[in-house]
Amino acid sequence: MTDDPLFWVMVVAVGAVAVILLMGVGTFGKGGEFNKKHANRLMRWRIGAQFVAVLLILLFVYLRG
Repeated sequence: MTDDPLFWVMVVAVGAVAVILLMGVGTFGKGGEFNKKHANRLMRWRIGAQFVAVLLILLFVYLRG
């Protein structure tokens, strides 16, 4: 399974979602001007990255199953 390139693309996509989510939670917790300016943008990026990650997971399961 780990020799499949699609697996690593999927892992990178899930990692990107985690990083974006942690950035959003961190800025929300800290508050301030950066949060007011970029909170919605981070949420849009997270939703887009999640969409891509879910599609890659489904593609991986479909091709491996």
